[in-house]
Amino acid sequence: MKNICLTILCLLTAFSLKAQDDVSFKVICKKQVVVGEQFQVSYELNGEGKNFEAPNFNNFEIIGGPFSSSSSSVQIVNGSVTKTNTNTYSFYLRAIKEGKFTIPAATITVKKQKVKSNSFEIEVLKDNSVVTGKSSSQTASGGTVKDVFLEAAPSKKTAFVGEQITLTYKIYYTLPISNLSISKAPSYSGFWTKDITDHNGVMQQSSIVRNEQEYHVATVQEIVLIPQKPGTLTIDPLSISCMAQIRTEKKQQQRGYDPFESFFGDIMGTSYTNVKKELVSQPIDIEVRQVPAKDKPESFKGAVGQFTFTSKIDKTEMKSNDAFTITFTVSGKGNIELLDIPRPVFPPDFEVYDPKITTNTKSNAYGISGSKKAEYVVIPRVSGDFDLKPTKFSYFDPAKNKYVTLESETYHLKVERSSNEGGGGIIYAGGQEAIKVVGSDIRHIMTAGKLKKQGVLLFASPMYFIILAALTVIFAIAFISYRRIHKFNQNQVLVRNKKATKIAQKRLHNAYSYLKIKDQNHFYEEFSQALWGYISDKLNISLSQLSMDTVQEMMLNKNVPEDIVNQFIELLNNCEFARFAPGDPEKKMDDLYQKGVDVIAKAERNLS
Repeated sequence: MKNICLTILCLLTAFSLKAQDDVSFKVICKKQVVVGEQFQVSYELNGEGKNFEAPNFNNFEIIGGPFSSSSSSVQIVNGSVTKTNTNTYSFYLRAIKEGKFTIPAATITVKKQKVKSNSFEIEVLKDNSVVTGKSSSQTASGGTVKDVFLEAAPSKKTAFVGEQITLTYKIYYTLPISNLSISKAPSYSGFWTKDITDHNGVMQQSSIVRNEQEYHVATVQEIVLIPQKPGTLTIDPLSISCMAQIRTEKKQQQRGYDPFESFFGDIMGTSYTNVKKELVSQPIDIEVRQVPAKDKPESFKGAVGQFTFTSKIDKTEMKSNDAFTITFTVSGKGNIELLDIPRPVFPPDFEVYDPKITTNTKSNAYGISGSKKAEYVVIPRVSGDFDLKPTKFSYFDPAKNKYVTLESETYHLKVERSSNEGGGGIIYAGGQEAIKVVGSDIRHIMTAGKLKKQGVLLFASPMYFIILAALTVIFAIAFISYRRIHKFNQNQVLVRNKKATKIAQKRLHNAYSYLKIKDQNHFYEEFSQALWGYISDKLNISLSQLSMDTVQEMMLNKNVPEDIVNQFIELLNNCEFARFAPGDPEKKMDDLYQKGVDVIAKAERNLS
C-alpha cells in the first residue's frame, strides 16, 4: 500500500511540473516607435492566472490599461481533444522622449506560483514627419502613417503687410473620434485675426489618400490672418484633445482546428477601447514683407487686395443751407475692415459733418470680401456754382505686385440763394433725420405805439446783481467742466478705459438678443467682440498686439487675481471654439453668455 501511494505522488508531482513547464507568459510589443506615437503592449498567458502585477513603465505615458481579455481554442489530434485558455492584459502607451529603454517583467500568479514574463527593450526614434500625430500604423509598403493627426494649412507662407492669409486647421483620422476640445489656442501675435469657421454645429467631412492610407478629413477651424508688421511671424501650434475608438483584436492560440472559430470569430474576436488623444499642429513661419516704397502714391493708406471705388450724390441742385448727401464706397476682397476711406475735399463755405461709416463683409475659405462706405452730410452756406473734385483711393494689389489708384466722379453743384442765407439755416445733429431749421425763433419786429415805463426796472436792482452773480457762478462751473471734459477727451487711453465697460455691455446686450433667436454666428461674433474689445480698451492694447499671451501678462501686471485671469483666458478660448463643440447649441450659448457677464464684472472690479 505504501508503494502504491508513493507511485501516485510521483505521478502527480511529474504532472504538476509538466503543467508548470507548459505555462507561457510572454510580452508582445513593437521594437521601434517614434516620439509621440501611441502603441500597445500586451502580456499573454496561456492558462488561468490571478493577481496580475504590471511593470513600471518609466519614460512612457500610460494612456490606458490594463485591459483584460480572454479566448480559448480547441485542438483535436487522433481523436484527443485539448482545450487551451488564453488571457491577455493590454496597455496603451505613448512614447515621450528619444532613447533605448528596457521595460521590466510583469508577474502573475498561476496555481499559487508567481510566473514572470520576459523583459523587453524598445527603441524610441525622433519623429521626422511634417505633422505632429499621436498614433501610427504600418502601410503595406512598410512606411509609417498616422492614425489621427492635426494639420495647419496656410493659404500662403509669404505675404505683404495687410494681405489676407487663410489658415485652416484640419483633423485627419482613420479611427472613429469624438469629444473634440481645445487644449491650447495660438496667440497669433502680429496678426489681425477673424474666425470665419462656419460649421452650424456639424463639421463637414471628406476623404483623402495620403501615404497609401485613406483618411477622413474634417475642418476644425478657419482663421483669416492679416499681418500688421513685416518680418518672420511665427504661428504657434494649436492643441486639441479628442477621444479615439481603437480596435483591439483578441489573440487566439493556433494549436488546432476550432470548429466554432469561423462562426464566432468576427463577432467575438474584436473589441473597442476609447483612448484620449492629444493632437498638436505644426508651428508655421510666415514671411511678411513691407509693401514697396517705389511708386507708392500719396493717397495710399494701407489698403491691400483687389478693390473698386465708387461715389454717389443724392442731388446736384439745391438752395443754400439745404443739405445733400454724398457717399463713397470701397468694395472688393482684402482688408476691408481695416482700410480707411479717403476724405473728400469740399469748398470752404461748405459745412461737412463726420461721415457715417458702414461695413458689410462676408467670409469663406478664400478670405474676407465685402464693402465699406462713408456717407457725408454736407450743407452749402452760400450760393454759387461749385465743382467737387475727384477723390483718389489707392490700394496695393499683391497679385499684380503694384499700386492701383482709382478716382471718384467730378460733381458740378448749382446752389441757389435761399431766403435765409446768412441769417438762418439748418443744423445737423448726427443723422439725416436730425437736420433742423434754425433762426425760426426770430420774427420781424413789429412797430409798437408809444412806450411808457411800468413797474420797477430790473437793471441795477438787488435782483439784478443776484442773477448776475448766479450766472457768473454757472459760467465758471460750466467752463471748468468743459476744460475737464476736453482734457479727458484728449487722453485717449483714459477715454478708452472709461468707455470699455459701456461698450462691452452694449455688445453683450446685442449677443443676448441673438441668443434669444438662436442665431449662433452673430451671437459668437458679438460675444467675441465684447470680450476682446473690453480688454483691448481697458488695457490699451492695440489690435496688432492683441493676443491671449499679451492679455494674460498685462492683467497679471495690473494685479488681477490669477484665477480671474485664467477664467478670462479660458472664456476667450471657449468662445473661439464653442461653435463646433458637440452638445446643445442653445445651452452652450447661454452658458457662455452667463460666464461672460460674470467674468467681465470680476475683471472690472479689479481693473477700475
